[in-house]
Amino acid sequence: MKHYLAVFLGTASSMDAWKKLPEDERARREQQGMQAWGAWVQKHQAAIVDGGSPLGTTKRVSAQGIADVRNELAAWTVVKAESHEAAAKMFEGHPHFTLFPGEAVEVMECLPMPGEAKG
Repeated sequence: MKHYLAVFLGTASSMDAWKKLPEDERARREQQGMQAWGAWVQKHQAAIVDGGSPLGTTKRVSAQGIADVRNELAAWTVVKAESHEAAAKMFEGHPHFTLFPGEAVEVMECLPMPGEAKG
């Protein structure tokens, strides 16, 4: 089985719209979303290699120095699957974008480092 990194994405405009929801509506959707996310974790528990975490603010380090930047990265997790397609299918209808203000989940294979022996 191969490992796949799933990156949860969300735009600033989606988060702004989320913050404009009435407090009671947002709280209701947060509770629904957390329950749905927990159900997703239970369903895919055997395939989850690393549950990951939410991501905080970003600093970009380049030849020009260090700068605060904003990107769409919201969270990550690692799963194992027989194929890239099978890994992607795990995230269809995910609460990240069906209940929360997330936009999408991008799934990519974790490749071995060049020159490393396969284990």
